[in-house]
Amino acid sequence: MNLREFVDLLEEKGRLQRVTKEVDPVYEVAALMEDAGDTPLYLENVKGSILPCITNICSSRELVALGLECAPDEVLEKISKAIRETKTPDVKEAEGYKEIEASLEKLPILTHQPIDGGAYISSAMAVANDEEYGRNLSFHRAMKLDNQHMVMRILDRHLMDYMKRGLKEFAYCNGVSVPVLLGAATSLGIEEDEMAVANALADSPVIELAGHSIPQSEVVMICEFTGEMHDEGPFVDLTETPDIIRKQPVARIKRIFIRDDSVFHALLPSGPEHKVLMGMPREPTIFNSVNKVVECHDVFMSHGGGSWLHGAVSIKKKNEDDGRKAIEAAFDGHASMKHVWIVDDDIDVTNSQAVEWAMATRFQADRNLVIKTGVKGSSLDPSADPKTRGTVKVGFDCTIPLDRERNDFSKTKPGMQVNLEEYLD
Repeated sequence: MNLREFVDLLEEKGRLQRVTKEVDPVYEVAALMEDAGDTPLYLENVKGSILPCITNICSSRELVALGLECAPDEVLEKISKAIRETKTPDVKEAEGYKEIEASLEKLPILTHQPIDGGAYISSAMAVANDEEYGRNLSFHRAMKLDNQHMVMRILDRHLMDYMKRGLKEFAYCNGVSVPVLLGAATSLGIEEDEMAVANALADSPVIELAGHSIPQSEVVMICEFTGEMHDEGPFVDLTETPDIIRKQPVARIKRIFIRDDSVFHALLPSGPEHKVLMGMPREPTIFNSVNKVVECHDVFMSHGGGSWLHGAVSIKKKNEDDGRKAIEAAFDGHASMKHVWIVDDDIDVTNSQAVEWAMATRFQADRNLVIKTGVKGSSLDPSADPKTRGTVKVGFDCTIPLDRERNDFSKTKPGMQVNLEEYLD
C-alpha cells in the first residue's frame, strides 16, 4: 500500500478522524496532533496550504502492523527478517506527477512549539545517490528559512559522507508507505539500500523522477546544498527536551512535484508517531545483535526513554553469563542506547511494570550490574557531555540465576477464576 491506499484503509476500518475546519499551521495543528494521541488525523484544510495533512499514521504498534499487513506481535520478526533478507525493488514509471512552483509557501510546514527555531518539516527523508555506495534514504528535519531555502539537521553518517564525496543534489521526499518509513528509519551500512529493506517488508517499487530514483511519494522536492551553513534549532526532539542550536547545511529548493490527490505527512516531534518510527526500527537491530550471542525472545524501546535511550530485552537464558553477553550485544545493536534491562522470556518487555518487577525481584547490583564509562552517547541526551557526547551506559541483568528454582521467582496463579458480576445482585 502506498500512503493514499493506507489512508483509505484507516478510514475503512474506522481508525481515521477527519478535521474539516480550517486550522493554522502555527501551533494549532501540533496541538491537535498532541490531543489526538495515537489516533490518525486527516486535516483537510490547513491555512495557506494547497495540500491536506495526514498525521499519526504510525503512532502505535497496531497501526504499523496494519500497514505491514501482519499481527502486532509479528512486527519485530518481520522487520528483523527484512533486514537480514533484503529484496531489490522494481522500477516503475512515475505516474500522475505534476510540477508546481519551487516554493515552500503553499505547503503545510508546521511551527510546533514556541521554542522552535522556525517552521519545520519533520517527516521527510533525503534520498541521495553515490556512484560507489548507491542509494541512501535517511530522515532529516528541515527548518524553513524562506520559501526557497531550509537548513537541515544532518548527523555525521551516510548523507554527510555523500556530501563530503561531492553530493549536491538530492530528493527530499514526503508521504511514503509504512514499509518505506520503517526502511528509511533503519540503521544500515553505507553500502546497503534502505529501499531493499522496505521492499522485503512489502512490495515497494521505486520511480524515476527528475533524474532521481526514489520511493513513491506524495511530495517530491528536488534540492541542492548551497555550501552555506546556518543556525538550526532549537527543536524539541525524542526526549521531549530541546535539541541545541548548531550550524547546519543549507539546501535550496529547485523543483517540487505533487499529484492531484497528494496529501502531506506531518509528524509531531516527540509525539507517539515520532517515537514509534525512531524506536521500532532499533528493536530488530538489537534483536539481531543479541541473537548472535544468546537466544533473544523480544525487544522493546520504551517510551519513557524516548524510544531511543532505554531498551528492554528478553532472552532464553541457558548459561549464567548470558545476561551480560546480552547487555554488550544490545549496546552494539543500538549505539545510542544508554540503559538496557535484560529479563527472562516470561517477562513482557512492553509492560514497564513487569520489567520493573523483574528488576525488583531478580536483580542484585553487586553482581548483575554492568557499567560502561568513557563511551560516546546520544546527541539527544541532554545529560551527556555537550561537546564530546561522552556518557555512562548501564546494563541491568534481571534474569533468574540458573542455580535457583525458577518457581521461586515466578508469580503465583490464583486457585480459580471467577467473574464478580455473576455474584452481584
